Amino acid sequence: MYRSHNCGELNASNINAEVTLAGWVQKSRDKGFMNWVDLRDRYGITQLIFDESRTDKTVFELAKTLGREFVIQVKGTVIEREAKNKNIPTGEIEILVSELTILNSALTPPFTIEDETDGGEDIRMKYRYLDIRRNPVKNSLLFRHKVAMEVRKYLSDLDFCEVETPYLIKSTPEGARDFVVPSRMNEGQFYALPQSPQTFKQLLMVGGMDKYFQIVKCFRDEDLRADRQPEFTQIDCEMAFVEQEDILNVFEGLTRHLLKEIKGIEVDKFPRITYDYAMKTYGNDKPDIRFGMKFGELNQFAQHKEFPVFNSAELVVGIAVPGAGNYTRKEIDGLIDWVKRPQVGASGMVYVKCNEDGTFKSSVDKFYDQDDLTNWAKATEANPGDMIFVLSGPANKTRAQLSALRMELATRLGLRNPEEFAPLWVVDFPLLELDEESGRYHAMHHPFTSPKPEDIALLETDPGNVRANAYDMVLNGNEIGGGSIRIHDKATQQLMFKYLGFSEEEAKAQFGFLMDAFQFGAPPHGGLAFGLDRLVAILGGQETIRDFIAFPKNNSGRDVMIDAPAAIDEAQLKELHIKIDSI
Repeated sequence: MYRSHNCGELNASNINAEVTLAGWVQKSRDKGFMNWVDLRDRYGITQLIFDESRTDKTVFELAKTLGREFVIQVKGTVIEREAKNKNIPTGEIEILVSELTILNSALTPPFTIEDETDGGEDIRMKYRYLDIRRNPVKNSLLFRHKVAMEVRKYLSDLDFCEVETPYLIKSTPEGARDFVVPSRMNEGQFYALPQSPQTFKQLLMVGGMDKYFQIVKCFRDEDLRADRQPEFTQIDCEMAFVEQEDILNVFEGLTRHLLKEIKGIEVDKFPRITYDYAMKTYGNDKPDIRFGMKFGELNQFAQHKEFPVFNSAELVVGIAVPGAGNYTRKEIDGLIDWVKRPQVGASGMVYVKCNEDGTFKSSVDKFYDQDDLTNWAKATEANPGDMIFVLSGPANKTRAQLSALRMELATRLGLRNPEEFAPLWVVDFPLLELDEESGRYHAMHHPFTSPKPEDIALLETDPGNVRANAYDMVLNGNEIGGGSIRIHDKATQQLMFKYLGFSEEEAKAQFGFLMDAFQFGAPPHGGLAFGLDRLVAILGGQETIRDFIAFPKNNSGRDVMIDAPAAIDEAQLKELHIKIDSI
């Protein structure tokens, strides 16, 4: 038995008990005649004491050789600690060690294994197994486990069944790029790793499974960012004999359950807004509603006033920034420079100070009088003491720019409290979006999403205005889940493929198995998938997902710890029928 207790559970009630502990040396303090060692495991820290007058000489001398991160086992007696530490659960006691065994020595770590470490991100990624010993990372992984367990509990209690679906599947042309896997036994052919179990969960509904879920790995070969990894985890769900309202209620309930059990927060019914409203009011389809700063469209008040920049713009739009009326000219110029950055792309910005006396001072006073600016204030819901910032240009581009500014200002003003949670649903997405380069329509979600029945006729005449039976859940400005009611009959699915530019032969080759299944009694069905990594990070008060993944990739998609991806042996390439000169 390596240990009778862990390093986080002993307290004053255990005084005089004989115990055995094992763990890692966090640090030691040698006072010559007395030596203290902090012993750490996953559960906490317990202080060990080696006393020249009370400890066997051999054990006492061996304790002086211990270095950081040595793995040791000790036996001893729990005694009361003279200098108590109220900051840790074991702070009232220490272990008077009688036996010491070094289970493994350790090199000096390349960074300190402490909450506040001196290790940069690159070095910690290379030695991720050491980074996991640190409380922030360890606690993030334990937090993830807790969220996953609550998900399983909630869904299982509602009669959902967890079913595993294949990882080696067929590559399809829709969505992001696939990771492909060569087949040794089928020369010149490839599997793909799933971007989602989408078609399989639909087939499970055809199979009568009724309520399915899976916490599943998915793979997308796309550029990375803070909330994206090449392999990620979904809470994937599907239900049969349901309408949109049924699905929204179930997964609103799941989110409410997680917020209550994980964060102790009660949330009322979630707001629902349409995609069009989200884009016009917030400039994006995943708005953060923890704060205001809604968009105010100003075309009718700002155009035809001899200001050519606004007169030539498709859209003039502004936001009122609370309490920013006291910004200095330097601060305003800094924000103008910020929106001109290539990442945002604005050509400039107009501002209006809303004075406390109800008057206005703007950067375009030459063109607009107080009545005009009063209308701007009404449209943006500005109050005395606020500042209005205005952008103009092509509608979609300008909304995106103002959305970026809105989020940046909210961050600077401290309005994005990570311990405040504001979920909502965004519904009525467009079914299709036009790729301007190819002139071809693509499915905004995926090609299995059902159009609104009342909009099907528009597929022939006005495909860009067809609405989907699709919905996203948004939490604190992040899309954490999305789904749709699916097409469940062959004729409608064939029609969808037609408008996506598939020939009949292409559709049959890629998705014939699904359309065949629809002919054998497919029930109405729909579902949703949450991004577990992103959901856990937001619940944990973070924007980035990396610390909530045990072994993440870096921004280049590399695992620097194991040095992957890597070249493979020529013999292996030959066995896979891959010509070496093509690599």
